[in-house]
Amino acid sequence: MTERTNLGGAFTLRSTSSRVCRMGYGAMQLAGPEVWGPPRDVNAAIEVLREAVATGVNHIDTSDYYGPHVTNQIIKKALHPYPAGLVIVTKVGARRGADKSWNPALSREELINGVHDNLRNLGVDALDVVNLRVGGMLEPSEGSLEEPLTVLAELQRQGSIHHFGLSNVTSRQLQEAQTITEIVCIQNFYNVANRSDDAFIDALAEQGIAYVPFFPLGGFTPLQSSVLDRVAASMQASPMQVALAWLLHRSPNILLIPGTSSLNHLRDNLAAAALELPSDLIAELNAIAEKARAAAQPAR
Repeated sequence: MTERTNLGGAFTLRSTSSRVCRMGYGAMQLAGPEVWGPPRDVNAAIEVLREAVATGVNHIDTSDYYGPHVTNQIIKKALHPYPAGLVIVTKVGARRGADKSWNPALSREELINGVHDNLRNLGVDALDVVNLRVGGMLEPSEGSLEEPLTVLAELQRQGSIHHFGLSNVTSRQLQEAQTITEIVCIQNFYNVANRSDDAFIDALAEQGIAYVPFFPLGGFTPLQSSVLDRVAASMQASPMQVALAWLLHRSPNILLIPGTSSLNHLRDNLAAAALELPSDLIAELNAIAEKARAAAQPAR
């Protein structure tokens, strides 16, 4: 029998009855290489999902443009009918080109099709949370969200969507979005070395809005840090576990969605929720971002 764990405590999504474990699961890696096509072993992907939920994970992050369609179809095959309390958060606002490119998909037709694709492939009548994805690959870009969010709000009134989040946005864009609809979560690029959203996270915490960082260890270019490696060695943990534990310590409104297609890696990620970081090691980890900013400054 799979042991259920605390998973970093829980957070209640604003204006919902959903209380989710702070350590969740991101489904992107369930697709094939480059997040394209099916995985090599679909049964192994199903096993990872089932163990995550059996362990206590009740927050899964996905999108129908992963694959495309693949991850949602695997989630449905593994978990449908979904257990009570499981929150599936998906994204719209992008699409995959035939060349495996990632492209914006923010027109009315694309957004409606994106929502319907998610509904169909997840096998649900309504989506728990839909994140509107905008901006670049890693960084937001200012611009109005009124048109796409108005389209999604119409779908909410029709009963297809319960709640909304935003992905890759600025605080100004959040303020605009809140004049249109309630926002329960923000999903941006953030980790121990990339902390431009520090003030944003604190402001969201005051409003009771969840912050969900993606790429907790640097993403496509993994973070190389001798400090992180040294702290991890002193804790007898992996750098990824320490990076996840630091995020859980950073603010109580941070929810994590590390992804993997490996059972062993899943177990390692979930174990990070129980990792207690001493204050002196937290101070060392906090200094990583300062060093990264200094290294990025042009020479004078």
